[in-house]
Amino acid sequence: THTETLFAIASDVEATSSQVALLYKQSLGEEGTLAAYRQDLVEGLYNGILNNRLFELTQQTDPPFAFGGSGQGRLVRSGEIYQLVAMVPEGGITRGMEALLTEAERVARHGVTSTELERQKADLLRAMELAYAERENQESGTFAAEYLRHFLEGESIPGIEFEFRAVQTLLPAITLEEVNDVARAWTLDRNRVVLVNSPEKEGLAVPDEAELSAVFQGVVGAEIAPYEDAATDEPLLGAIPTPSSVAEESSIPELGVTEWTLENGVRVLIKPTDFKDDEVVFQAYSPGGFSLSSVEDHMSASNAAQVVSLGGVGSFSQVDLGKKLAGTAASVSPSIGELSEGFSGAASPKDLETLFQLIHLYFTAPRKDPVAFQAFQQQVEAFLANRSASPAAAFQDTLLVTLSQGHPRARPMSMETFQEIDLDEAFAFYRDRFADASDFTFLFVGAVEPSEMRPLVETYLGGLPSIQREESWQDLDMDPPTGVIQKEVRKGLEPQSQTQIIFTGPFEYTKENRLGMRMMTGALEIRLRELIREELGGTYGVGVSGTYEKYPEPQYTVSVSFGADPERVEELVAAVFQEMEAFKNDGPTPEEFQAVSEQERRTRETNLRENRWWVTQLRFADEYGTDPRFLVDPNFLDWVTEGSVQADARRYLRTDNYIQVTLFPEGTR
Repeated sequence: THTETLFAIASDVEATSSQVALLYKQSLGEEGTLAAYRQDLVEGLYNGILNNRLFELTQQTDPPFAFGGSGQGRLVRSGEIYQLVAMVPEGGITRGMEALLTEAERVARHGVTSTELERQKADLLRAMELAYAERENQESGTFAAEYLRHFLEGESIPGIEFEFRAVQTLLPAITLEEVNDVARAWTLDRNRVVLVNSPEKEGLAVPDEAELSAVFQGVVGAEIAPYEDAATDEPLLGAIPTPSSVAEESSIPELGVTEWTLENGVRVLIKPTDFKDDEVVFQAYSPGGFSLSSVEDHMSASNAAQVVSLGGVGSFSQVDLGKKLAGTAASVSPSIGELSEGFSGAASPKDLETLFQLIHLYFTAPRKDPVAFQAFQQQVEAFLANRSASPAAAFQDTLLVTLSQGHPRARPMSMETFQEIDLDEAFAFYRDRFADASDFTFLFVGAVEPSEMRPLVETYLGGLPSIQREESWQDLDMDPPTGVIQKEVRKGLEPQSQTQIIFTGPFEYTKENRLGMRMMTGALEIRLRELIREELGGTYGVGVSGTYEKYPEPQYTVSVSFGADPERVEELVAAVFQEMEAFKNDGPTPEEFQAVSEQERRTRETNLRENRWWVTQLRFADEYGTDPRFLVDPNFLDWVTEGSVQADARRYLRTDNYIQVTLFPEGTR
């Protein structure tokens, strides 16, 4: 403990952002009693409310920070800590610190509002309801982590049944004053530490202890108005859309999938499951994507979904939408990729109508918000201002430019490229991509029956606009180079290097080849890990990955990556290629093949009980025109043999066609 404020101020030439954190050291709280559990609820409500206020600040013009957060927990086993932290624009450390302190002081002086508290209670209770509903479907890792905290930190583990009853009983009686007491108790002027991290470069001043101390004094003496909680009671969706009926119906009995085609052209696939009792996940797609934009509008088009999401939907800003959805479990995210646009999201079965209303609004009533867009610009520019100082960024940029052969749509993100995003252009492109629902396919997987979902589908998806537009994506010709290309990047001061070797080429998109690719890269990773890490002691880890795609052209990518001492790069690269040749000549050992076979079997076994895996697999099977019944083939491991893995290695690991990029520190060689 200490009465004075301690400061730790650091700057570094490779730092890419500025951060400030205010830490308040605390003694250990009580554990193991109902009173302690209730206090945890009170403190959680305070943090949730303050975090919502800090988020609101990031949505205003010229925000004081790109991110701000409030949280409390163990620092070490003998003590806890409360912290306020913010990532701030370059040169904005004192301003960001002042904003954090001001919001904490606002709560301490004036308290939280009753509407804020009720929304936060609703969110907490809904989260507990979801956890309780899934009590029979918890994964082992959740229990293991809880047992670990119980053993190391003394955390109580009474079980979700007890916790759910406790929250139902305790939450309604928690008062405004109890939450306000947390604010006053947690931000005292003792046991306080200020941490500052900043890039080190010419012309950028980093505040000293005196300047930081003055911020505390300024906030204490400042006039701070109470928080005004602006919220609306208007309905999420004003008018119910005119529905259209299911025109065609079919099924895939082997998978339990029902398919509908609505009168407006929308296709819907539904797979009921019993994996989780309170979860429905969905995806939607339509061909097109930002491939249909011009090169000049690429940045606006490729970021259009994110830009539109910043503004909320209908008459609700992003902040207002969060308030409106308090206590519900429904989320929708629009997206625009290279070849398609669509949505993803999830909901509890009891909140399905809210989910469908959100889908309808993101289609028909996206909201343009210049203030939120300006805040977004400043947040990203704060991140980009020093991105070039990062060795990892230089390495990844070189890989990107090399793989795309300098294609204008694959330029690395920089201040210059980011400033090409235009709000009006982005909004117009989004409206165009979602102007016609007739070529959209929606896929729903989870705890729902088609008969229960049908009225929602016919009303909210059947009521989407349909102009029967004929279109598809365009091939942007972002093809990787051929031949052998080797590049070196010299960036950074740390004595460490990173090497990535990438093989590319045409790919026959079959279920056998996709499984074969995964097993080949898995076996090769085992081989290289044993050699490079265990035998040669050259790295902490070796990664081997394989990806494949059918559109715009069927092709594969195999990547081998590892970090090492710069002095050993040449030796280790030679060892990697030598071992790959041995792998191609002899194939995997029986032990390697057995290991990757068991991994695939176990992964498939686990995936078959995951809603998100099913919705993704059904989406790709539908989009790529493959038969999804292969997903339940019990003999799928018979598709691949040791001989086919060896043949795949020869086919894909071509030493006459690869890219090798290595990151070295500056001044080496």
